[in-house]
Amino acid sequence: MEVKIGIQNVNREIILDSAESADALAELVSSAMSGGSELRLKDSKGRQVIVPTSVLGYVEIGAEESRRVGFGAL
Repeated sequence: MEVKIGIQNVNREIILDSAESADALAELVSSAMSGGSELRLKDSKGRQVIVPTSVLGYVEIGAEESRRVGFGAL
């Protein structure tokens, strides 16, 4: 699941790939925004990203989609 985090007054996004589901990620973001001091996420390689909630601009959670294999016409 791809997650993009926008930081206030910073031009670049933080992009990470997480093994969590979209609902689990949304719950983590929601709980961080409703009283937590930081948003703490772990990517699929085990690295942690910690962002203070006071500087969060937005969090975009990618849609859950299974990867396609092979060549096919759309």
